Amino acid sequence: MPASILVIDDDESIRELLRLHLSSAGYAVLVAADAIAAGYMVLRSPPDLIITDVNMPHMDGFEFIAALKADKSVPDIPVIFLTSHEEGDYRGKSLGAVGYITKPVRADRLLQLVAKHVPGGALPIG
Repeated sequence: MPASILVIDDDESIRELLRLHLSSAGYAVLVAADAIAAGYMVLRSPPDLIITDVNMPHMDGFEFIAALKADKSVPDIPVIFLTSHEEGDYRGKSLGAVGYITKPVRADRLLQLVAKHVPGGALPIG
């Protein structure tokens, strides 16, 4: 059974790009446009990994992950922050993130980082 990854980004083109890269590498990919929709998905069926944008309406990625970490009913899920700047490194680490990816997203960096942190792995790359 492929590892499941939840991608959260308010930009539909980014969500679709990440979904394509990850699903073609053999992962089961769920997408959400904001933290509220993502929260429902996590509570229903926690994914193996979360990739979340930092800047989103309603609740930013840092606030969303902090809320998940505070909910003891949610298992510890590896998180990768998606950001257009380096704040993903500093603030993300304080929330236990396993990494961050800057925009524009490079497929090789994305798949390399995901493969390091997701159990079960995906199909071989290349």
